[in-house]
Order: sequence, then C-alpha cells, then structure tokens
Amino acid sequence: MKAQYVHPLLLTVGLSGFSTTGKAEVNAKNETTAQKKPVNVVFILSDDHRYDYMGFMNTVPWLETPHMDRMAREGAHIKNAFVTTSLSSPSRASILTGMYSHAHTVVDNTAPLPDGLTFFPEYMQKAGYRTAFFGKWHMGNDSGAPQPGFHHWEGFKGQGEYYNPRINTNGTWVQYEDSTYVTDLLTEHAIDFMKQQVENDQQFFVYLSHKGVHDNFSPAKRHKGIYQDKDLVIPPSYEIAKYDLKKLPSIDPATGKAAAGKDYYGENMTPDWVKHQRESWHGVDYSYHGRPWDIQVRNYCETLRSVDESIGSVLDYLKEAGLDENTLVIYMGDNGFAWGEHGLIDKRHFYEESVRVPILVRAPGLFEGGKVIEEMVQNVDIAPTILDYIGVEKAPQMVGYSYIPLLKGQPTDWRECIFYEYYWEHEFPQTPTMHGVRTDRYKYIRYHGIWDTNEFFDLQADPGETMNLIASPEHQEIIQQLNHELYNWLEGTDGMNIPLKRTEWPHHDHRNRGNY
Repeated sequence: MKAQYVHPLLLTVGLSGFSTTGKAEVNAKNETTAQKKPVNVVFILSDDHRYDYMGFMNTVPWLETPHMDRMAREGAHIKNAFVTTSLSSPSRASILTGMYSHAHTVVDNTAPLPDGLTFFPEYMQKAGYRTAFFGKWHMGNDSGAPQPGFHHWEGFKGQGEYYNPRINTNGTWVQYEDSTYVTDLLTEHAIDFMKQQVENDQQFFVYLSHKGVHDNFSPAKRHKGIYQDKDLVIPPSYEIAKYDLKKLPSIDPATGKAAAGKDYYGENMTPDWVKHQRESWHGVDYSYHGRPWDIQVRNYCETLRSVDESIGSVLDYLKEAGLDENTLVIYMGDNGFAWGEHGLIDKRHFYEESVRVPILVRAPGLFEGGKVIEEMVQNVDIAPTILDYIGVEKAPQMVGYSYIPLLKGQPTDWRECIFYEYYWEHEFPQTPTMHGVRTDRYKYIRYHGIWDTNEFFDLQADPGETMNLIASPEHQEIIQQLNHELYNWLEGTDGMNIPLKRTEWPHHDHRNRGNY
C-alpha cells in the first residue's frame, strides 16, 4: 500500500497528514514489551452510540452513565474520536483490520468480506493470547458462525435480538429463553471466560460487542420507562434544513464579492439531499416509517443504561480479580448517531453527531486517570494501539497508529486531519456517496454522483454546523486546499475506485423489478 501523501501547502494552514512512527512511539513499544506482568485486553464495542451521549458530557442533562463516567475519571476520555465510515460493517472492519473502507472493501452492511483480510486478534493469537468474541459481528459473511482470530466464539446472525437471543456458541446454536436480555447475557459470559483464563494463568483478549444501542431500541426491563417524561434536547441545526433560517449572500461574478441585497438561491446552502431526507425514514418528520423520533431517542437512552452497566460489571470483576492494573480496557461506539441535527436521525453522513464516537480507555498500570486526549483518534487506530500494548508490531497494511504515547503523555507527532468516506447504498438511497476531510477547525464535505451543494464549516465559530460557508469568498483558498488533500489521500491509499460488490437479491422496489 502506498504511503500517505501530504501536500506541503497544507502546512501553511495548519494541516498535515499522518506522521511516520517516531522515536517516542518506538520507546513506548519497548517499554510496553518490557512489562514484567502479563497484560490483558478487553475491548467493548457498542452500536450507534454517539460521542456526547454520556453523563459527564452534559449534552442530555438527565442521561445517567455512571460507569462511562468512571472510565473517564479513572482513565482517559478521547474527546475527538472518529470513524472513517459512519456505518456498522465498514467501521467494524476498520477496527479489526486497521484499514480504510476503500482498502478492506467492506463498504456497506451487505458487502462480503474479501479474501486475504487479517483481523488483529489473529496476531494476538500468535503472541500467545486466548481470544474470545461475544455478540454482534455484523460484517461480511454474517452467518453467525465463528470468524478468524477467536478461540472462543459466541455470536448472533445479523442484528440479533435484545430478548431471548439465538447465539452460535463455537459452531452450535443455542436458543435462550425466559426473557434473557442479550446485553446482560454477553457480559456474564465474557466475565466467565476471563475467570477461566485466570484459573489457567492465561493472558486473554475479550471482544465484547453489544447489540445496544441499535434500533429497535429495547431497554432492559429494569430501565424501561425511566426517561419517558424527560424533555428532549433540540439541537441548534434542527430547523435549518426545513426553514432555511440563515442565508449566505450570492457572489457577484463581476467583482467576486457578495452581491448586496441578494441571497444565494434564497437559502442557507443546505444540500437538497438533506432537505429531502428530513421526510424520509431517516428524518425527524417521518422517522422509521412513522415512529415518533422523540419516543425513540428516549428508548435509545434507556437502552444505553444496560451497556453502561456492562462496562461497570467488567471493571468490577477486573478489580476484584486483581487484574485491573495490568488490563487495558477500551470502550468505543462503532459509529455516531443523529438525533435531530439537520432534521436527521441515523448515521452515514459526515456531520459531527454521525462521525464522532465515544472512546474511553482505562489502564491504571499504564497511565494515571483523569486524562482528556484532545488529538484526533480514529477507529483504524484501535488495532495498532492494542498490538502496541502487548508488545507486537502493527502489520504493514494498517494505516492507523498507536495512541499509547498520547495516553502516557509522551511527546509524539500526530495527525492534524482526518478523512472520511461513505458509499451509496441501494437499501438507503437518500444518502449519497461522500468524501470529507476535517481539521481541528475546518470541515469540507464533497458529494459524489449527484448534482448538489458541497459543504464547508468553520467548527470553531459554528460547532453545530448550521452555516455552510462553501460560497464564502474568504474561505475559497482553504476549500481548494482541502479538496486537493482529499485527492492526495485517495490517490496515496489506492482509493480512487469505488469498490463495487456482488450483492444479488430480488429488489421489491417497482423501479428495479427484473434488475437483479
């Protein structure tokens, strides 16, 4: 794979691409390798958990997540964590491979896995770890059957069920009954696996992958209704796509300046696809084919409570077993989720609520707690970080970097921009193919395959992304530079072709009958 290219011009506007591995990172690896105690890893993944729906973030005043709060207090909160594609299967593939979506080619939720992919737990197996997977795989070849890299497997097919799940346990299907709640079941079994490894004096890696908080949101019975009377938090961009409250002046072609008394198309530069999607099942005016979104967001928060309790159960067990000092625990969401921003629900787009995810890290033997990491971290960094922690070099195909030096407070070069890609899906045609780049201040989004309005935001002045500055004269130079950098990234990582996959099934849409 080609190395990432960084255009020198971007350095003048505070941009650079990924750094090469520096001395600080190498030193961190040597120190990790030299640890005397065996080290363990627990990776907890949730589904559709957005970055700011945690109690300590105070976005939703009544939302309680005491165990996530504990992880932030006793460990580190990676404040600016992002996925490379805001969709379950592509993001999960990037986590497991350390590769971009256009490289691993799992570009949607139905694309099959290509031959030749290696998941990072396979490297852990070679290093002597006992590895286990519990929960939602939801990635190509999603039959529920065991996947490479795991000695022990408990997974379900597709989305699975919140209650009374059917789970494939090492090749044998087990049907659970008696109102068994899947989050509790997976957590209990993950802890049982850890106990078995302790008894055998064996280093372990646990990949605990929850169904929560994916639709249909179904909280545990103990949490049902606890937030039903709470007031919703309406985001600042909620009305923008509907009423076009803010306007940009049009540009006078003769002078290149704003034309007095004129508005650019009489609107605030919201792309047409966003306005149209507001009335689709991924918009607030017709969410999920008519299920009111205000009820859904409360159910979402109630469902999140059991995921939070799962984290607490894992932390409590590790402490009771005397393992917390030498166990790295990472909690992460596979992608974000919109709850009213831009009049949308769901994910897929490159707006903040969709692309940003929670990442919490706890490892008392590695670094002191209470850290807030400001640097931009991505899902492709998970594999290199875990391998670094156990003293294993990252594989050459991995484009991410270990953030162990950030946790330890060691000086290290780090990325100053992140890139994004999403590829149009037949099942959800409202959202177009898009690519984007984000720095700590600016975000540029370019839509592909449709004639629509691209977007540019000044996140420092407009964190809610309410004003599209794509036509702003004073920003044209940086917009051109960001667009140029997108091409540099795609060309430098073999991403100039959209990975088409053979996905054949009858299309019930009358416009596609016979087009199989």
